Order: sequence, then C-alpha cells, then structure tokens
Amino acid sequence: MNKLLVSFSIALAMVTAGVQAAGDAAAGKTKSVVCMACHGADGNSPNPVWPKLAGQHPSYILTQLQHFKAGSRKNDLMSPMAAPLSDQDMADLAAYFSSQTQSVGSAAADKVAMGEKIFRAGNPDTKVAACMACHGPTGVGNAPANFPRISGQHAAYVEKALKDFRAGDRDNDPNMMMRGVAANMTDEEIMAVAQYVQGLR
Repeated sequence: MNKLLVSFSIALAMVTAGVQAAGDAAAGKTKSVVCMACHGADGNSPNPVWPKLAGQHPSYILTQLQHFKAGSRKNDLMSPMAAPLSDQDMADLAAYFSSQTQSVGSAAADKVAMGEKIFRAGNPDTKVAACMACHGPTGVGNAPANFPRISGQHAAYVEKALKDFRAGDRDNDPNMMMRGVAANMTDEEIMAVAQYVQGLR
C-alpha cells in the first residue's frame, strides 16, 4: 500500500512539474505589468485585502486564473482581468509570481495562541479540521495536491477568503473541502487563524 502511495505521489508530482515547466517566468514578468497595481511588481500586494502571489505554487496560481476565466470563481476585479488571458499567459504569470520571494508578515500577539491551536489541532468540538492537515505544519501547502501556501499571506485576505467559503460566496474548492472547514468556524476563530498564518514562515 505504501509503495502504491509513493508511486502515485511521484506520478502526481511529475504531472505538476510538467504544468509548471510550461510557464516562462521571463515572459510572465512582462505580462505582469497589468497585475502590478493590485499584486505589486513582485507579487507582494500593497493592499492586505488582495493576496500575495509571490512564492505561491505555480499550479495553484494557474488553477485560480483558470477558474476566474471560466467563471467558476467570481470576483469583480479578477474575473475581467482573467477573461482575455490565454493558457500560455496564465502559465507564464504563474511561473513568474511563483519565482518571487514573499515578504515577511507578523501576527497580532493576542491572536497567536488561539490561531495556533486551530491551525494545528482544529476544534474537535465543532468539527473544525486542523489547517495544517492540508496546508502543512509551516503553512507552505502541498503543490501536488494543489493546496496553496498560506504562510505569510495577508491576514485580511485570509479572513475574507474563509468568510467567503463559509457563506458559500466562494465555491471553487474541490469536494467542498474549504467550505466544510469554514462552515463551523466562528468569526473569532477565523480572525485568529488569519493572524497566525500571516506570521508563519
């Protein structure tokens, strides 16, 4: 069984690597000019309600762009930006932003204890799963599974994303994974987790 899992993981990683290799970071840098106003020249957005793209897995960036273009993820700003992008444009942008270094964040001290508890152990009483089960102990995600890096991400963006999943306003998560987790989270838990992951590195 373990050999089968290892073989599957290797095969999945090879497929993901193939997707990543299709993008040209240099071309993506040129094409990213239109992205800079919101996401910054290097993918570190100046506004905390817009996500940092720097250091994010290219496969995840590519998937989200595809979702915006297809309409399975909706956003008044991003949907029209993604609409004219070709497959190559999206791959190039993903390659560029993933190659950048994410800026360092910090957590609000009064939120760390609860945030860490939810991140590492969840809340068994309310059936909230631990964030690290999918996003890893340091929040770097899992590229082959297409689970995003959340460490260092803006707290305001993470909080909004979780609330959007909870409300059903965002529904492009496979098998309702994020909607299922966020559904049972309180505002306090969401805020604490968002602050905690902002400081993870």
